[in-house]
Amino acid sequence: MLNELRQIAIFAKTVDHGSFRGAAKALRLSPSVVSHHVGQLEERLGTALLYRSTRKLTLTQDGKCLLAAAHNMINAAEAGLQHIANQTHQLSGVLRLTAPAVLAPSNLMDQLAEFTIRYPRVNLSVDFSDDRRDIINDGYDVAIRVGELKDSSLKSIKLFDIHRQLVVAPSYLKTRPKPLSPSELSDWDWLELAPVWRKKPTFCKAGKRQLVSKQNSRISVNNVQALSQLTRAGAGIAIVPELIAEPDIVKGNLVHLLPDWITDPVATFAVWPSNAPKHGLIKHFVDFLKNS
Repeated sequence: MLNELRQIAIFAKTVDHGSFRGAAKALRLSPSVVSHHVGQLEERLGTALLYRSTRKLTLTQDGKCLLAAAHNMINAAEAGLQHIANQTHQLSGVLRLTAPAVLAPSNLMDQLAEFTIRYPRVNLSVDFSDDRRDIINDGYDVAIRVGELKDSSLKSIKLFDIHRQLVVAPSYLKTRPKPLSPSELSDWDWLELAPVWRKKPTFCKAGKRQLVSKQNSRISVNNVQALSQLTRAGAGIAIVPELIAEPDIVKGNLVHLLPDWITDPVATFAVWPSNAPKHGLIKHFVDFLKNS
């Protein structure tokens, strides 16, 4: 039956274009293949559909009846394909996203707002948490991950880098001699973010890199806002995302320590299940984040 539907479509194209050659060009087939399919259809039906001459094709009465049905079939198929295409361009459904709390005040919010404005039929549910959610077990469609990716079974794409700054409160800075390089900070009171506990911070200046062998930290938290607040209170120094640190630096609550030395940025990724449809809502959303 499927082969016959294909033959009917080729027959209709042949009539519409007035020749086997014209249909072959439109269908990107050879004229002999087009003629073969029409001939097979006539053999299957046991009747002639076309009278052939060197100059033109003429429909038989049976051919006229079949052509009307063929056009109805083709129009219905094209209408169905267009309907699906329209649904793809006008996305709909529910999308569940999980992201680290540090990104709540970031440009990600503008992107999410723009996405919902552009696609009003999409319902977006966002979970901001410093606990790394399990996409599959917790039922999320997309996760924003900061730092190292561990689950290789998920698809991923890099979105952007989070730039960070070494900051300190003016009150704490008064208790210490002014440092000239990161190596002089090994005995300072370092405040830690739990996901990067005990990692040696790396700084770069004019191509020169330095690792700081800091002493064990007495305070570790799992929330960037808490880390920043502890730093403002004078409990020690910390490496804080630029988007969190800048407002306090402007207000004078924090000082950017050693601004000529740049600490390594942290990569941010979107990850999603590997079995997500290639042209579905998830992929459209991820592409939007990447390109906006």
